[in-house]
Amino acid sequence: MTMKTIWEHRSHDGVQGMYSHASGSAGRDMAFGVFVPDHAPGATLPVLWYLSGLTCTAANVVEKGEYRAACARHGIILVAPDTSPRGEGVADDADYDLGVGAGFYVDATQQPWAANYRMRSYVEEELPAIVRSQFPADFARQSITGHSMGGHGALTIALRNPQRFRSVSAFAPLCAPMQCSWGEKAFSNYLGTNRQAWRPYDAVALIEDGARLSELLVDQGTADQFLTEQLKPQLLHQACTQAGIDATIRMQEGYDHSYFFISTFMSDHVEWHAARLKQHTAHE
Repeated sequence: MTMKTIWEHRSHDGVQGMYSHASGSAGRDMAFGVFVPDHAPGATLPVLWYLSGLTCTAANVVEKGEYRAACARHGIILVAPDTSPRGEGVADDADYDLGVGAGFYVDATQQPWAANYRMRSYVEEELPAIVRSQFPADFARQSITGHSMGGHGALTIALRNPQRFRSVSAFAPLCAPMQCSWGEKAFSNYLGTNRQAWRPYDAVALIEDGARLSELLVDQGTADQFLTEQLKPQLLHQACTQAGIDATIRMQEGYDHSYFFISTFMSDHVEWHAARLKQHTAHE
């Protein structure tokens, strides 16, 4: 598991780096960001995964997310994967909501996408193995968050792996991608026309099918231009209410879909996750 350092910088009493490795899941090199706060020699730190949205790379949150001060304060590593495979020979589309920058955290089964678009395997299996081998990460204490398409990824990954994550949150997530044009376009291309194959990648459908979390946190801006047509937090609220999941969905007045919104509430999310990452469990 060879990892290359692209760059590292001292920041907020820690080290922010950008790294790359040859990915078997994606069939090419993948870049990812990691922030590691200062810590005692030999210590391991809890991990917060951050999944980015459409058109983003791993660099967007690293440059605009404003998470490092809170992560340093609470001693949390933050890992930011890329959103898709990239480079020559990778299938792409002229539209921003399909192809490069739009992996949707699924394992594609349809051509020409299946060769490289295996972002579920990458985020759930391959990248964690790299992080575990290269950084002082305590994998008994993990949480996950994300924005928009990445919020969809965070919710669905947590719902499929409830024992792995202490907590899950999201910023303006695609709550029910099977019921919006972004999700329908991506899923039909990546997964085919059988809608049953889409359900493991839809938070509302997963909850309807029996997946459970104890709680979740969502922040959603009321001035988000995608709120009504694409994001649909009311569907997530309804599904959680019916399933008995403690869902805190905060409608933030006047905020849009941008990193100005995300950065405003990022420290809140880090602190919310920190409280849960610091709790002891019976096996510790």
